[in-house]
Amino acid sequence: MNRITDLFAIVPAGGAGTRLWPLSRADRPKFLLDLLGTGRSLLQATVDRLDPLVAGTIVVTGQVHAEAVRAQLPHLGADDVLAEPSPRDSMAAIGLAAAVLVERHGDVLVGSFAADHVVAGDFAGALEQAAVAAREGHVVTIGITPRGPSTAFGYIHAGRTLGLAGAPDARAARGFTEKPDQVTAARYLATGDYRWNAGIFVARASVLLDHLAQQRPALHDGVREIARAWDTPERAAVLARVWPTLERIAIDHAIAEPVAAAGGVAVVPGDFAWDDLGDFAALAAHLADDAAFPTGDDASPPSRAEVVAVDAAHPLVLGADRLVAVVGVDGVVVVQTPDALLVTTRDRAQQVKDVVDAVRARGRDDLV
Repeated sequence: MNRITDLFAIVPAGGAGTRLWPLSRADRPKFLLDLLGTGRSLLQATVDRLDPLVAGTIVVTGQVHAEAVRAQLPHLGADDVLAEPSPRDSMAAIGLAAAVLVERHGDVLVGSFAADHVVAGDFAGALEQAAVAAREGHVVTIGITPRGPSTAFGYIHAGRTLGLAGAPDARAARGFTEKPDQVTAARYLATGDYRWNAGIFVARASVLLDHLAQQRPALHDGVREIARAWDTPERAAVLARVWPTLERIAIDHAIAEPVAAAGGVAVVPGDFAWDDLGDFAALAAHLADDAAFPTGDDASPPSRAEVVAVDAAHPLVLGADRLVAVVGVDGVVVVQTPDALLVTTRDRAQQVKDVVDAVRARGRDDLV
């Protein structure tokens, strides 16, 4: 596929990945880790996937992670890593990057892509259709074809076909729904009209910012003010003054949901393999049983732990430096780091974030 020369990628790289503790920490979040043993972190893999397809990439991350991001992505210019003073959720990050791109390049297409998702297959074809629909004035999301009635993801309800030349599969998005229960998810799949929400959005920068001005005018004005100062000596002063005042809200709630209700969002099907490595159950699906990964800061390939399993199917052992024996527990997860040991099961993987809260409540911020 040819490069989409008017499309710039925005990669918000934030969050501590608390469901992947103790591998993922506030100072070493999951997007900086090589969780799959490929020799590339999740962030590097994301940018590797985007680089051949887009005109340029901007990564938005916290100030505490900016140096590590630049080190992992040395081919990006220093100005292509935007450092946030504090977390303000995805809308502020994406809005700021879009506004900076307008200042630098004019009314280009922008696309936001999570830093920690796993993608394989015809991603490029879906992105090309999304770009076509975005040029027509839509906010476009790529909805993943569901592999089953998952309760781990939000859903997009696809409506009528838009009939766009160059984007034959683009449909109007009728709405977005939060993570459903199992019965509701099964009902969604039976209709054939629902897609998983991967948080991918493509739009003209002007369209995105105009919607932000209509839906969240104070947030819009704030990111535009910061963007005007970004490439000037006034950046630090304006950022320090304005950034803390910005509303903390996700792009789904700020733009996607209300604009879809008004008929302004299109959905393009993503018929490629996709996953959000949100917890150890998701990670386990990509790893062989008894695989053991190093837990340092390097990007080494996976090594093997010695695992003995007796009446215990599919153990996941990460970071172990000794023989691990499991008896009578299916789907056990054992994660060892130099300063912590986690034992859980795949069924309880979502609750690992509660461990982080409990550790923090004990005053052990050094472990989170």
